[in-house]
Amino acid sequence: MTATRTSTASAEALAPGNGRARPRIGLLGIMQELYDQMLPGITERQGDYARELGQALSGVADVEVAPPVKNRAEAERAVRDFEGAGLDGLLVVMLTYGPAMRVARALSQTRLPVCLANVQPVPQVTAEWDMADLTYNQGIHGAQDTANAMVRARRPFAVITDDWRAPSFSEAVGRWARAAAAVSRWRELKVAVFGYAMNGMGDIRVDVHSLLRALRPQVDALAPGELARAADAVGGEDVARLLEDENGRFEIDPRLSDREREDHARMQLALERVLTEGGYRAYSTHFGAIAEDGRFARLPLAAASSLMAKGFGFAAEGDALTAALMVAAQELLGETQFTEMYAMDFPGDSILMSHMGEGNWALAREDRPVRLIKRPLGIGGLDDPPTFLFQYQTGPATLATLVALGDERFRLVVSEGEILDTDELPALEMPYGFFRPDSGVRACMDAWLRAGGPHHQVLNPGRQAETWRTFCELAGVEFSAA
Repeated sequence: MTATRTSTASAEALAPGNGRARPRIGLLGIMQELYDQMLPGITERQGDYARELGQALSGVADVEVAPPVKNRAEAERAVRDFEGAGLDGLLVVMLTYGPAMRVARALSQTRLPVCLANVQPVPQVTAEWDMADLTYNQGIHGAQDTANAMVRARRPFAVITDDWRAPSFSEAVGRWARAAAAVSRWRELKVAVFGYAMNGMGDIRVDVHSLLRALRPQVDALAPGELARAADAVGGEDVARLLEDENGRFEIDPRLSDREREDHARMQLALERVLTEGGYRAYSTHFGAIAEDGRFARLPLAAASSLMAKGFGFAAEGDALTAALMVAAQELLGETQFTEMYAMDFPGDSILMSHMGEGNWALAREDRPVRLIKRPLGIGGLDDPPTFLFQYQTGPATLATLVALGDERFRLVVSEGEILDTDELPALEMPYGFFRPDSGVRACMDAWLRAGGPHHQVLNPGRQAETWRTFCELAGVEFSAA
């Protein structure tokens, strides 16, 4: 059974810094054998329809279309083939009515996120329809039968009912496909925590075994000594190339010494090497673990900013959960900011968003320079850490945070709003922006706190709640709006 590729572009392997790869989905078309005798040629006709549908989706995903399946063996073989091809999701289409019990086992057990597309070849019932037309277009029966089987099996799945030729259908499938890709790739994620999580900070704590069982990202604790040895091994030419790139890209504080900048560069290059060689796409460092080690002169704040801009997930204070969420956001939505709520501004109905010094400068507003500054910082008791200073990109934005509820239950809290166009805060020496929730500060924060939303978040451009909702639907995560 050979699937047909109907995409216009091939997917490339995703690695930090390469951007999001196109989603790769399989289209499983389901029929019933008895119609072959009633309507000779129906299999070929509906197979052509499946391929045409797949071609219509080529703008939003790479689509592999399997030959129509009519029985359990064919369905299970097709799903195995899709899994073996490393696809991101499975789009199920009823080409005619197909009894659910022939596909129930395959759909309930596949590791691929599933979407049930409740569509039919033609959108309108007309006076010219005969029994053949009814048979060609009666997939709704099979959709109901199959959905019932998946609900009984407690199998999460998405549903899209629409005219398959309408732009709204492609848009909805594209949103699901991105979510499916994010979920599938998230399940392969490895997160590195250097040292330990900040003592006493409860909302970042997660049982890493429950996280692995429920959502599948893996969290590993790495000794800071691995980072120290990697920094010692960084070559001078690599340091020089990084500094030259910074000189051409940023406004450099003249107070920064060569030694401070070289030290920062070594930390960044060492972190990237350890993460890349270990297969880690996200990491977290706690300033206490770095400071107490005794081998580091300063905190790697600027390194975190540049690694985020290169596509690595990051969270501070040993927060593996938010670091993992950042990778999901990068897969789902593109460039992502790590941030937290610092203070409320009631007259402006907004919240000052920032962190101690880590921020993704790829999401800085373009009309003001990104500066690399010499920044006194008493936290950690080390020397001054070079820090990127910028204001967040303005416009519509979405905050999201992941809550560990215990018993392998997780909740995503999401707030849509806007990053405001504000004057600079001259005394603030870290990345920042003002977020105005669409629901207003008071209602947003009441809902956030009632949902148990922790104090670390990811921030993405655009209003993205519905995309996050689809992600949660596929990942088995509760969704809560604030």
